[in-house]
Order: sequence, then C-alpha cells, then structure tokens
Amino acid sequence: MDSIDVCTIGFTQKPARKFFELLKNSGAKRLIDVRLNNVSQLAGFAKRDDLKFFVQEICGMEYVHAPDLAPTAEMLDRYKKEGGDWSEYEKRFIDLMVQRRIEEHVSRDLINGGCLLCSEHLPHHCHRRLVAEYLCEKWNGEVRVKHLT
Repeated sequence: MDSIDVCTIGFTQKPARKFFELLKNSGAKRLIDVRLNNVSQLAGFAKRDDLKFFVQEICGMEYVHAPDLAPTAEMLDRYKKEGGDWSEYEKRFIDLMVQRRIEEHVSRDLINGGCLLCSEHLPHHCHRRLVAEYLCEKWNGEVRVKHLT
C-alpha cells in the first residue's frame, strides 16, 4: 500500500506571511484543523472563518475542522491553565484517541495530503504530533510525517 503523507503546523510565533508560505510550499491539499476551539479571538489570522478564506485564497487548499482529533476541554484546562505535566497530558490524550478509535473513524484519504493544524509553535508538546504518530502506529507505519516550523 502507498504511504500516507501528512504534515503538521502550528500558528503561534509565526507571522501570517511565514505561516502561509510554509503551508503553500508544503504540498498539502488540505488544512485539517485539530483544535477544539478554533474561533478564539486570540487566534488572530487563524480564527476558523478567516483561516478557511485565507487557506483557499492564498494556498488553494481545502479547510476541514476535525474536532475528533482534538483533546477535551477538561484535558486542555488541566494542562494549560493548571500547569499540568506534559507526560500525563500525552498519556491521557493517547488514551482518548484509543477510546475514540480514530484510526477506524478518520479517513486515510482525509489525512493523506493533509496538514494538521494546532496552535503550538513546535510539535514537541502538541497533540498534532501525537495524532500523526498514533495514526502511523495504527496504520502499520504507512504514515510519513513532516513538521513545518
């Protein structure tokens, strides 16, 4: 079977110009928004409706919101607002993906040629990396991941 190519990107600490250049040059066909809250005023150019417009106009890409690939509000609050431990968050999020059985419910066609979007600047402590790694494991290593930074 052919490999599934996916990239990931975060929008914080990136000016719009750099963000859209990275995205446009990535080869991705669609931006897959894996944020739970994609309408926050803090998101700037990455608010859902603005991002959908910009991605289409600047990059010629489709925009898809995939909340099933996002953590729960409680998990986010515990980690972000209460200063939670990354390793605990990581374990809880992986357990959530197992519980949701995302490997069965998320289309390979959606992921292939997609770019997972979240807010974190780098993928090291971001759930978009965990989603990509989880799917790679569940889909027998067929997923090739590139992190755009």
